[in-house]
Formats: sequence, C-alpha cells, structure tokens
Amino acid sequence: MALTTVVTPALLRHFPHVPPRTWPGFALEGALNERYAFQVALRQNEERQRIHLSALGPRGWSVRVRRVGLVPLVHLNTPVLPDDLDVDGRDQVPGFVPDPLFDDDELLLPENETHAFWLTVDPADDATPGLHEIAVTVTPERGAPIALSIPIKLYDVRIAPRRDFAVTTWFYCDALIDWYGTDLFDARFWELFAAYVRDVVAHGQDTLYVPTFTPPLDGVKSPSQLIKVSRSDEGYALDWSDVKRYIDTARDLGIRRWEWCHPFTQWGARHAIRIYEGQGRDENLLWPPDTGATSDTYRRFLAQYLDELHGFLTQEDILDASFFHISDEPHGEEHLAQYRENRQMLRELAPWMQVMDALTEIAFGRQGLTDMPIPSVSTALDFHREGIPSWCYYCCGPRGGFIQHLMDTPLPKIAMHGFLFYRWPFQGFLHWGYNYWYRRQTRTLIDPFVCQDGEAWADGWAYGDTFFVYPGPDGPLDSIRWELFAAGLQDYCLLQTLGVARDDPLLAPIESFRDFPKNAAWRLGTRRALLERATH
Repeated sequence: MALTTVVTPALLRHFPHVPPRTWPGFALEGALNERYAFQVALRQNEERQRIHLSALGPRGWSVRVRRVGLVPLVHLNTPVLPDDLDVDGRDQVPGFVPDPLFDDDELLLPENETHAFWLTVDPADDATPGLHEIAVTVTPERGAPIALSIPIKLYDVRIAPRRDFAVTTWFYCDALIDWYGTDLFDARFWELFAAYVRDVVAHGQDTLYVPTFTPPLDGVKSPSQLIKVSRSDEGYALDWSDVKRYIDTARDLGIRRWEWCHPFTQWGARHAIRIYEGQGRDENLLWPPDTGATSDTYRRFLAQYLDELHGFLTQEDILDASFFHISDEPHGEEHLAQYRENRQMLRELAPWMQVMDALTEIAFGRQGLTDMPIPSVSTALDFHREGIPSWCYYCCGPRGGFIQHLMDTPLPKIAMHGFLFYRWPFQGFLHWGYNYWYRRQTRTLIDPFVCQDGEAWADGWAYGDTFFVYPGPDGPLDSIRWELFAAGLQDYCLLQTLGVARDDPLLAPIESFRDFPKNAAWRLGTRRALLERATH
C-alpha cells in the first residue's frame, strides 16, 4: 500500500491513527437546493508528501474544498456512555480530534497517519432532478493523479426557508474586538462583523444578539456597547447610529430576527447592567456596579432607553421580529422574587415588551414568569406536555445520551438536531456559544485551537460547548460540528417543506431529546424514505 484515498460521508471523524474505513457504493442524495458535504480521507505508509485535491461539479455548481485540522481534546466530557463516542474514536480520545476546517486544498500527509479534506457542494440554481457527478482529483507529489467520482442524486424537491422556528447562538462582538484588536467599532470591526454574520446565516441561524449594551453574560466583559451614551440636562443622550448599522448590515446579509441585550445582571437579576459613557472606551460607568435593578437611578434610564428602543424598532419595522430578555438563567426562589419585581417594572415602562428567558424548571413555567420560557432540553418536553409554548436550549449540559455538539459527541448525533427540533412544536433554539474565546468569566483570551472549555472543564464546562467557530485571519473558520449542526437545520427545512406530520410513523423512534436514533443509517434512510414518498 502506498497512497490510499477513501471517499466517506461527512458524518465521520477521521482520527490520525485509525485507517479510514471504506464506504462501498457511497453517494449523496437530497433536494435540488440542499447543501451537501463529504470527505476524502488519505493515508500512506511511505515518506511524507504533499497532496493536492481539486473537485469539479456540473456547470454552475459550487464545490468548496477545505482541509480538516486537528485540535487536542485533553479530557473526555463526562458522563461518557459506551455508545456516546465515535466508533472510530473510542480508543483515540483524549487525543487529537478533527474539527476546524481550513481553506486549503493541499496538505502534508505524514507516514501512517490519516488526514482528510472536507468538500461542500452547492448545486446550481437551475440544477435538475436525477443523477449527477462530482469529479475529484487527488494529486500526490509523487506518482500519478487519482481520479474519484462521487454520485449525487437530486430529487424533484426544492426546500423552502425555515419558518416559525428561530435559531440563535450568542454572538460576541467583544470577542471580535479583543481577538482582532479592533478599536471598538472601527472599519476593521465592520468588515469582520459582516464575515461572521455571513457565516451564521449560511449555517441556518436567523436570529442575532444585539449588544445595545455590553451583554451581562459570564462575568464582566470587555465593552462592546453599540449605543453611544452621553449625559444631558434631561437625562441621557442616546446615539443609535451604530445600532442601525449593525441591524442594516446583518439584515442585508440575511438575518431576520433580533435578540436584544439583557437589561439586568445574570444569575439573580439583582443589579443594573454596566452601561458606559460613550461606548466604553475609558470604561466610565454611568452608575456603580452594585446599583439595584429597580433603583430610581436605573428606572429613569430604562424609561428613556425603552421608549427610544420602541421608536427605533418601529421605525426599522422589526418590532414583531424582536425578542427581549430580563435576566439569564434565574433559578431558585431567591432569584425569582427579584425577577418578578424586574418584570413588573418592565410592564410599567414597556407594556409592549414580551420577554423570554432560560427558565428550566417546570414549576417556573407554570407560574408564567416569562412570556416565552426557554427550558433545557432535559425538561423541555415537560413544558410541551403541559401545553406551555416554549423554545429550548442547552448549556454545558445535559450530557450523556442527550443531544449535544461537544468535541466528543458523535457526528451522527450532532446531525440529528433538526429532526429533534421538528418532532415537537418548539418555537426556537438558543445556545450561548457561537464564538466565546475566553477563559471563563474573564476577559482573557484563550487559544481556541488548543482550548475548547474556557479552561473550566474541572468546574463543569465542556470541551466544544464554548464556540462553534474558530477565528481565522479575516473571518470565521467553521468546525465540523458547526457544519453538521447546519445540516440538521437543513433537515428541519426538508421536513417542513414536505409537510411531514410531527407524529408521522417515520419519526416515532424519536422519543425525547435523550432517546432518539443516533446512527447515520437512520437519518439518511429516513431522509430517503421521505424524498421517495414525496416524489412518487
């Protein structure tokens, strides 16, 4: 054996010490306008050499080639169930895990190591039903090129954009400012912002967090306050120009819904949030950090801000496409008493505002503490069974058999998000970490290519929970996990377009967010059955 090349599904991690499995008869199949992905794995038993890969689809099709990178996974996330690790990776982790995708069409292939390219296929707008082919050429430094042919079957179905199910992963402008060293919202920031928003939209996200003020999430963050604030005789002067630029830019790129900054501190809602003069360059606060949530000082500010916010949303015609919070993850009666008080103040100041927050316990849902609860996937079905409309979310946990997207979550399981979201009438999904590149509750940046737990695994954080994307030179580098999460959202679109009933017998094996099919064969087979049924 010299150089071995194997075409494999995207639903497989290629660990460096594991020879690639063969996939006889591998083919892609789906709707006319879906995005497709597969991998080409390579291994050799001779001296290292450079390998170049090129790919070509039918006229007008796009084929993107990326190199799969490796990052160290220092520990397994716990608890680990016997069937909750990649089949090929059970003896490989802790160790190096394939995850980041680099825009390279060349790699240096060492002796007796497996490495891979990730190929993403977008059919042309005028693609026709039937069998097509992706031609791949692997060109080694030594020896003749190797030609591969990957069949792709397109069904006579065109999926429609997702509706009635919002998706947000919290977008951290402070991470862009700190990582790339921008001068707050300078020209470089807006270039980066556009690149990252294109990425979230391309992966099925339709909702974006808006940091009118520095988000009161996970410690004291670097200032990233869009509103420019100055004191005036009447109170405060608020300059909304950067908020408008943020909205305009993201809307032009495909964002359709807006999630507005929490107005009270996290985990208890006891205090006013940190709001700076200007945009926080000198970190001059308008009031001390321990200012009470319902104090006269903060109430006066909120009265002005919320009135202007309502006017801004109305002028921009996005009021009905906006989501509002009070405080993140209140829990226990000691938190909820303050939460109720804050909610009452907002009712008085902004009766038009409907709020949503992470409230996992069903007892809190029964009390109607928030207009739209967001329970953990561990309890979300309790809300569904009691007829309480809700979103769902997860954060650090639950783990074990539950749906997740961690560094050691099997890829077929990550790809099941869309089927699970569709199975029950939830109205949205929230996750806290699109690009959180910090040590937990600090402003200290970590190296995402080395650390994926905020340096807090010992305190309960999980490898892979803190971010979906890596920082590239001029924008995001996607992860395999992010690609498979997006593939799941594409499944949601397919199910919705085909009008599949939530109680369709084909979906019956999906019993909960913990008990569901976790192998690639079930998902691919169910998609095929649905497409065949729709086109015959």
